[in-house]
Amino acid sequence: MGEITASELETRLREGEKLSVIDVREPDEWESGHIKEAVSIPLSVFIERLGELNDFEEPLYMVCRSGNRSGKACDYLAAQGYEVINVLGGMLSWPGEVKTGE
Repeated sequence: MGEITASELETRLREGEKLSVIDVREPDEWESGHIKEAVSIPLSVFIERLGELNDFEEPLYMVCRSGNRSGKACDYLAAQGYEVINVLGGMLSWPGEVKTGE
């Protein structure tokens, strides 16, 4: 499992890199502000929606509020053979724009 800072991720997205960003926060957190390139797959339904991850390019960049829940998702996915990168500090450290609503 790799790690990246929120600032590094923001720079890469701003420069136009196509990255698969998965936000594991719950719907109310997502709606209050998320990375516009991210896809919402809440941790509470993560196992049920695991098959959706096959649609994404690897590696998967996992984000939550602070980096704790996304770290747990990374541990789980790494054990399943996925290439995952945890966004350190999560949305609390996100320096870029946030999109609100769905």
